[in-house]
Amino acid sequence: MNESLTKEDYMKIAAQLRKPEGEDGYKVAEFMNTGNLPMNLHTLAAVNPEENDSILEIGMGNGHFVKNILNLHETIYYTGCDYSLDMVEASVEKNKKFTENGRAKFVHGNVQQLPFHDNSFNKIFTINTFYFWDDFPKVIRELKRVLLPGGVLIISVRPKHNLVDFPVTEFGFSLFTETEIIEILSENGFRFKEVAKVKEPNREFMGEIQERENLILTFN
Repeated sequence: MNESLTKEDYMKIAAQLRKPEGEDGYKVAEFMNTGNLPMNLHTLAAVNPEENDSILEIGMGNGHFVKNILNLHETIYYTGCDYSLDMVEASVEKNKKFTENGRAKFVHGNVQQLPFHDNSFNKIFTINTFYFWDDFPKVIRELKRVLLPGGVLIISVRPKHNLVDFPVTEFGFSLFTETEIIEILSENGFRFKEVAKVKEPNREFMGEIQERENLILTFN
């Protein structure tokens, strides 16, 4: 643990990771764009955006990686849904070209009650939000409701062994192994398809050397 940081400091950082808000939230979002760059790029490779896709991202932060999706083909449509109104506004600002031509929209909402019609998307993905879902059956029902039949859900996380000793995660994070995540989704109606396990170089974060691994789990 970084001795220069207090328990209150860690609590504040955890709160911003869960729901970035205000000036600190904007800084956290920019920092995570850099810190989670490999995780984002590997996840987008798994999403594999293709012609005529309608893609939903849960928790897009400031929308930095939206261009990586929409620049692939002009018939791809993207929707981002975030718990933080500040991140919705930041995403709109960062992606004006795409919002103005109707290929991207950003919505303030809660994953427990998604503001979308049934069968709206053929691909849904989320990166580093699974730790914060409070009611798995309710959330997963919502994801299944808005996903088209035959569509895919991709969940990217850092595994439990990466985060269990990381001091910030004791405040509002729920940590899971690969097996536990698969069990939760399977018990609630999704079928596990595959997992990619990606090792990254260790990285210093808040004075701690953090092992870097991500799991990219695909369900349908």
